[in-house]
Amino acid sequence: MKNIIITGTSRGIGYEMALQFANAGHQVLAISRKTPQVLMEHKNITCLAIDISDENQLQQVHKFISKIWKKADILIHNAGSLLHKNFTEITSKEFQNIYKVNVFAVAELTKICIPFLGKGSHVVTVSSMGGIQGSMKFAGLSAYSSSKGAVITLSELLAEEYKEKEIAFNVLALGAVNTEMLQEAFPGYEAPLSAIEMADYIFNFALTGNKYYNGKVLQVSSSTP
Repeated sequence: MKNIIITGTSRGIGYEMALQFANAGHQVLAISRKTPQVLMEHKNITCLAIDISDENQLQQVHKFISKIWKKADILIHNAGSLLHKNFTEITSKEFQNIYKVNVFAVAELTKICIPFLGKGSHVVTVSSMGGIQGSMKFAGLSAYSSSKGAVITLSELLAEEYKEKEIAFNVLALGAVNTEMLQEAFPGYEAPLSAIEMADYIFNFALTGNKYYNGKVLQVSSSTP
């Protein structure tokens, strides 16, 4: 059984993943600003109610791993912030906030976890098809999609930097998934995949994908977007 760290577990894909890993017998550290009661009551889940965009709050992750787990096997960067707004109307603060969650928190949390990740561990970053160069782009997603492109490059670089330690870094660039976050940004749009279906895919990839991939970006989309 493995020690799994997942961000963005209050709802959607992250919530479903936390339950799936825990029900399979793995130990889960579920990180989100809000903590669902169901996750708090599961014997295999430890919840940390923190804002990952706050570097100081992220230190709670280090304290937990160093005192309780001692090591981590899988880190899944699932948390994300989505803003649908015309480029010229986005304030500097809004743009920075998107990057704080989607890019800087990914970098900082990875930095915290590196000392606890050993041979055969796997870091999976959930990105977006919008972050893929040459993919179809959508107006209003300049902050979101550009941030998702940034973590793709970051993961590729980390895969190279830590290949001798045999820590795998891979990215899943998702197409549209029918989550609360998507509905808030695009009311009425019906995505082809549910959060549970995508959670199932990421669950399996996180456990086995590092045997076949490192420094890779897999496009997980059956539609446009």
